[in-house]
Amino acid sequence: MANVADVPKPSFRLSMLLYDTRYRSLTIQIVVFLLVMAGAAWLVDNTIRNLQALGKDFNFSFLGARAGYDISQRLVEYTNDSTHGRALLIGLLNTLLVAFLGCIAATVIGVLVGVLRLSKNWLIARLMTVYVEIFRNIPLLLWILLIYAVFTEAAPAPNAFRVNPETGEAATSMFLDAFAVTNRYTAIPNPVFGLDLGWLNIGLFYVSVDFLLLVAAIVVGFFLNRMALRRATRIQEATGDRPTTWWQSLLLLVGIPVAALLAMGFHFEFPELKGFNFTGGLNVSNSFMALWLALSLYTGAFIAEIVRAGVLAISKGQSEAAFALGLRPARTMNLVILPQALRVIIPPLISQYLNLTKNSSLAIAVGYLDLRGTLGGITLNQTGRELECVLLMMLIYLAISLIISGLMNVYNSSVKLKER
Repeated sequence: MANVADVPKPSFRLSMLLYDTRYRSLTIQIVVFLLVMAGAAWLVDNTIRNLQALGKDFNFSFLGARAGYDISQRLVEYTNDSTHGRALLIGLLNTLLVAFLGCIAATVIGVLVGVLRLSKNWLIARLMTVYVEIFRNIPLLLWILLIYAVFTEAAPAPNAFRVNPETGEAATSMFLDAFAVTNRYTAIPNPVFGLDLGWLNIGLFYVSVDFLLLVAAIVVGFFLNRMALRRATRIQEATGDRPTTWWQSLLLLVGIPVAALLAMGFHFEFPELKGFNFTGGLNVSNSFMALWLALSLYTGAFIAEIVRAGVLAISKGQSEAAFALGLRPARTMNLVILPQALRVIIPPLISQYLNLTKNSSLAIAVGYLDLRGTLGGITLNQTGRELECVLLMMLIYLAISLIISGLMNVYNSSVKLKER
C-alpha cells in the first residue's frame, strides 16, 4: 500500500493563479492593488503637469511667509506679523477647542434628553421628542446662523449693563453677577493662578507651568485611583467582601487637583464694566458661542436617539430584577441600565463625535476662524496655494478623526462584554 507522503505533489502552473482557489484571491488582490497604484500615479503625474503648465510648483514654503491678517480669538500668542504656519496652528487649536467643548455639551444633552424621552411623564417625554425632531430635521447651518443672529441682534449692548446714576439701576443685569451676554461678545469669568510659575516653551507655543502642574495632579490622581480600585478588586476576589472606595476615589480624583489649585492660588477674575466694554474676565466672541451652541444642540439630538435606542435594547427583565431588589428608578438607570447600554451606545456615538468635529468647519459662516477659516480660507486666498492648502487641511482633519476614533475604540473595548 502506497504511503500518502510518497504521492508526488502537483507542480505549480501559471493557470493556477486563476483556476486554483488557493491562489485566485491573492491574484485578484494584487491586480486591484496595481490598478489603484497606477491610477494614483496617473493622478499625481497629471497634477504635476498641469501645475507646470500654469507656472506653479508644489511646496509648502508659503507656511513660513508672513500671514498679514488678524485673528480675534486665539489660545496662543499671534499677531498679523506671524507666519501662515502660525495662523494654521491658531485655526487648528480653535477647531479642537470648539470640537472638544461641543462633544462634552452634546453628550450631556444627549444623555439627559435620551433618558427623559423614556420618562413616564407624558409632558416631559413629548417636549423632549419635539426638541429631537426639530433639531434633527433642520440643517445645522441654519441653526448656526439663527443662534448667531439672536446673539448679535437680540442681546443688549455692553453699555446696557451700566448703572444709571439717576435711577441707580441698569437696563439689564449680569447673570449670577458673573456672565454678561452682549451683542459684541459674551463676558465670562477668567481663571487666574495667583502663583505665577512662568511659561514653558515647547516649540510651537508657550504653555503655563501652572496649567501643566494642574494636569499632572489630575493624572496622578487618576492613576492612584485606578490602583486603589484594583486593590479593592483583589481584596473582593480573595475575601468576597469589597472595601468601601468612594471616599478614596473622591479624595484622589477631586482632592488632589483641588489641593493643587489652592496651592497655586487659583481664583476667578470676574468681568467688570469699565468704560464701554467689560474688562477683567474673558470676552468670548459671539461667533464661537453660536457655533458651540448650535453644534451641541444639533448633535445632542442625534445622541439622544442613540441613548434611547441603547436603553430600549436592554431587556425589561433587568429593570424588573433591580426593582425587586429595592432599587429606585434613578439608581436602576445609573447602575443597571446605562452601564449595559454603553455597549450599544458607544459605536454610533463615535460617528457623532466625528460628525461634530467635521461640522465645525461651518464656522466660516459666522466669522469664527478655525482651521477652515485660516488655512482653507484667508491663507489659501492670499497665497494661491489651493492644492497644498486643501491637501494639508484634508490630512489634518483625517488625523483628528483617526485620533478620536482610536481613543473611543479603546474605551469601547473597555466596556464591551469580556468572553471567557
